[in-house]
Amino acid sequence: MNKFETKSGNTLHGPMTWLASDQYIGPSLERYGQFSSGESSLFQHFVKPGSTALDIGANIGVFTVALSRCATPSGRVLAFEPQTEVFGVLSMNVEQNHLTNVTLYQAGVGREAGTLNVPTVNYSAHGNFGGVELSEANKGPSVEIMTIDSLNLKDCHFIKIDVEGMESEAIAGGVKTIKNCRPILFVENDRQDNSAKLIKSIFDLEYRIYWHLSPLFEANNFYQNSENIFGQLLSANMLCIPREINQDITGLTEIQSPDDWFM
Repeated sequence: MNKFETKSGNTLHGPMTWLASDQYIGPSLERYGQFSSGESSLFQHFVKPGSTALDIGANIGVFTVALSRCATPSGRVLAFEPQTEVFGVLSMNVEQNHLTNVTLYQAGVGREAGTLNVPTVNYSAHGNFGGVELSEANKGPSVEIMTIDSLNLKDCHFIKIDVEGMESEAIAGGVKTIKNCRPILFVENDRQDNSAKLIKSIFDLEYRIYWHLSPLFEANNFYQNSENIFGQLLSANMLCIPREINQDITGLTEIQSPDDWFM
């Protein structure tokens, strides 16, 4: 394991540890006590006590912790993170928050079972460790790739997917589960080159899709820190609702076509 520094603090969802050199999550937790809290606020509307939720691309677990709180001990959260060093911090955060309803998988999630390689990353250098992409071409260690369908879930209420360009592949490996369980999907979509394919794959599963754009800086943050270090940066995701669910979604722009883009 690479040597790297961590920092810790009390945050919106409880005590958290993060990589000191992380470019986005670390500075946000350190200065504001939260990260992209517009996302975790949304989760509360859809993840209820007793829910089963998947956090695919969990990173250090900011949203894993949030989902766990929403699901309560009567529910469960399955969290997936392929990077060994990041997975170690994720495990620490689950442990120090005493989350008995979380199951961790050091694995990626894709279209089919197998392996992919993690790139060689210097975790002691400044970087965006949430932006690491898995690929056969990478020279780093291999990691297991699982599919959502291989979990054989009888119930699944919510799936968050943030896998750096592999979102379509993760969905393709979960078609059976999505068709049977009809979970709410919350899917990152910040790469315009991949967007049309991703949106079409979700439309094909009979979902309505809405843009969810969450600024990295929120003035009313946990530490009440008014200094904005992120400018206009935001997290671009899609909230996806099964078409058969009659749910009013206010304040979000509905995606009408695979060619729609948020900018």
